[in-house]
Amino acid sequence: MRIGVLCSGNGSNFENIVRTCKHDEVVVMIYNKSKCGAHKRADKLGIPNCYLKSENEFEIISLLQAWGVELVVLAGWMRVVSSNLINAFPDRIINIHPSLLPKYKGLHAIEQAMESEDKVTGCTVHFVSEELDSGVVILQKAVPILENDTVKTLTRRIQLAEYEILPKAIDLLR
Repeated sequence: MRIGVLCSGNGSNFENIVRTCKHDEVVVMIYNKSKCGAHKRADKLGIPNCYLKSENEFEIISLLQAWGVELVVLAGWMRVVSSNLINAFPDRIINIHPSLLPKYKGLHAIEQAMESEDKVTGCTVHFVSEELDSGVVILQKAVPILENDTVKTLTRRIQLAEYEILPKAIDLLR
């Protein structure tokens, strides 16, 4: 399967996909923040990559289509996508989110879980729909919130869970 990855951050989930999804090919990575680290990872891994502002969604669609992308993975893409992208790749866009959806949609999910005094949080891979973080769930993994956790320590454990379930979700869609 030909995968296109959209990133806004340091690209650790992107690199994990490239390294673990051996039956699939990441053919292009698009990033929307000029100073994000994801493009450095792409260069290191030999993956074609391109900086495009999020507002240029038709250019993003054209680029993904030009590369023959069959699955779009939002791996730290910090921008809501419009119906244009969703309609261009119906049921072929997935996202990883740092909570057990439907809890704590949107930004600061980890902080929200800690502030609510939940005992468990986690991460979710889901299909992208027009409503933020509301698409059909593909996989989830629970992560306990420990008594001495900080946002940083909990974030790291959730990232490790993301590295586990995102490739599994991609395999399920093959």
